[in-house]
Amino acid sequence: MSILSATVLLLLVLDPLGNIPLFLTTLKKVPRRKRKKIILRESLIALCILIFFLFCGRPVLDLLNLDESSLGVSGGVILFLISLRMIFPDNRYVDSDPDEEEPLIVPLAVPLIAGPSAIATVLLFTAREPAMWSKWLLAIVLAWAGSTFILIMSSYFNKVLGKRGLKAMERLMGMILATISIQMLMTGISQFLKLHMMNGSG
Repeated sequence: MSILSATVLLLLVLDPLGNIPLFLTTLKKVPRRKRKKIILRESLIALCILIFFLFCGRPVLDLLNLDESSLGVSGGVILFLISLRMIFPDNRYVDSDPDEEEPLIVPLAVPLIAGPSAIATVLLFTAREPAMWSKWLLAIVLAWAGSTFILIMSSYFNKVLGKRGLKAMERLMGMILATISIQMLMTGISQFLKLHMMNGSG
């Protein structure tokens, strides 16, 4: 997987366009001049979490005795379920304290940005090529930068695209992610079959 494909995949999983309405709802009590600072701070926290799993993900996989094929299959299934939610969105609800004016870590950094799907994708990167951590780090930073830019400009995108436009863009991204997830699933199954055929012949 190239840096570009990894960046696009992670950006689709981060789903910044789908998060715009949730961010606007969560930050509605926050003065406009402070919103960008909060979004940047929460995005930086999410970036630190993703980088942590990039470097600590391999030991976790070894501890659980998981190989690349099993993670590829499970990652494909997870991403396919995420794509279905993007294509057929439900009314996602952000559980936040109504008296809390400025959120910290939850729910913006986790789980809206660095959620289980993003963490699983980073773990998938480390499983594929553990030694290429610099490539995965660059892909994470690039995807994070794109997501952060969209979220900081959330008010602008909301005005230009509107609710229907945001939903249409999210569904389009969901369809692309569905195609990627199917390919990932097929690759994982192929690797699993090759591995067991080799073990059987041996």
